[in-house]
Amino acid sequence: MPPRRRRDDPPRGHWRRRWPIYLLFAVGALAGAALWAYSPSLPAEMLIARYANDRSKFVDVGGVRAHVREQGNPDGIPVVLIHGSMGSLHMWEGWARELGKQARLISVDLPGHGLTGTWPRDEYTIDAYADFVEVLVDALNLDRFVLVGHSMGGAVAWTFAATRPDRVSQLVLVDAAGYPRSGEAPLPIRLARMPVVGDLGIYFKPDRLVRRSLAEVYADPAMVTPDRIKRYAELQRFPGNRQATLQRARTQEPPDPTPLKRLDVPTLIIWGGKDRWVPVADAFRFQNDIKGAQLEIFEALGHNPMEEDPKATAAAVAAFLKPIPGQPKPPPEPVDTTVHPAVVPEKD
Repeated sequence: MPPRRRRDDPPRGHWRRRWPIYLLFAVGALAGAALWAYSPSLPAEMLIARYANDRSKFVDVGGVRAHVREQGNPDGIPVVLIHGSMGSLHMWEGWARELGKQARLISVDLPGHGLTGTWPRDEYTIDAYADFVEVLVDALNLDRFVLVGHSMGGAVAWTFAATRPDRVSQLVLVDAAGYPRSGEAPLPIRLARMPVVGDLGIYFKPDRLVRRSLAEVYADPAMVTPDRIKRYAELQRFPGNRQATLQRARTQEPPDPTPLKRLDVPTLIIWGGKDRWVPVADAFRFQNDIKGAQLEIFEALGHNPMEEDPKATAAAVAAFLKPIPGQPKPPPEPVDTTVHPAVVPEKD
């Protein structure tokens, strides 16, 4: 006698008949998740209206419409500021306020970053960016200038100084890249280098990765504000930026530090003592490799010290800067020449 089937047992053949429904449900769920995560590029005009300001201008640099800001004293020491990977010129705003009386501060969004977008050369390596800086300063009629670079931008800065030493009067490296990393690459780079995953992943919403990255960048968690997360995430969605980031992650080789030993440019090294991206040990390697380099370590700060404490870090730069020969001196501070009485009479 065959065993009796329990009332709640599905009939035979039930799963074979229903599997198309379950498959359709799974595909629908995946499609819904993909549509939720998908984030197309944002309109360039909208982002320019949101993140450019009255000090912004767009300069033709090697065929790209580069976003540039010139701030501070137009007769002061010219200082060119180069941001790091995934960054933008916004990270220098604190220094622009602090150094504005002494210096003419020129910041730029590198190709594939910020409001600049892609460029015809379609290369995003350290050497390509050093070439971009040369075309930029030529377009701005700068002969000699102070060059500042942060993180990846630090590698761009010292590469430029090593190959064009006659253009750089002083060099400032802020938590700069320069030595091969030990251990595995950061998660975003590992994902970008994966076939298919990287190609599809650049179209997903970047907000979660941005939040995670910024939490590692800053020593102070209060720096990870909603506005900062939004700005970083939206600028990544400027047309062409994510494709450039993917190409950079896949083509950029580790920097060769050999040219550092040949550098003969007055150099200041600034470092955050709590940098979790580039170890503070690299600061001492830079100091050892670059002849006569000065080193300032800010123990409480992270990878972006110029943002976390612009006042203290800018003060170190201000003390380091020296007028460039032939550069007009900034006008002296106005002096109050009003003659006051020796004794101020008391009121009745």
